[in-house]
Amino acid sequence: MKNSSVNTHMGSITVDNDVIAQYAGSVAVECFGIVGMAGFNVRDGLVRLLKKDSLRRGINVSLKNHKLNLDFHIIVAYGVSIVAVCDNLMESVKYKIEEFTGLEVDKINVYVEGVKVID
Repeated sequence: MKNSSVNTHMGSITVDNDVIAQYAGSVAVECFGIVGMAGFNVRDGLVRLLKKDSLRRGINVSLKNHKLNLDFHIIVAYGVSIVAVCDNLMESVKYKIEEFTGLEVDKINVYVEGVKVID
């Protein structure tokens, strides 16, 4: 189990990285133009859209030098500006994760794994 922690004047607060990933995933799918998180099957080389209950699998959270690094694997809607969607995702996630955890976000890497036509 990997954890991220912050020390306060009253003690230490430890947050499981899966909790951070789940929260980041819920923030991400609220962003305009993002269809969902992507899951990648290394054996088959296939990318698939993850269900809402497994959003954290499309996100990797790591802590280096007391700063969070997040990797997002997403699927975007067809016809939207990928750059605009990714910029919006990075700004929203950075603000909300820092507010939620009290930890500074150092890097957010976004990997667009696919495009999906929305009905």
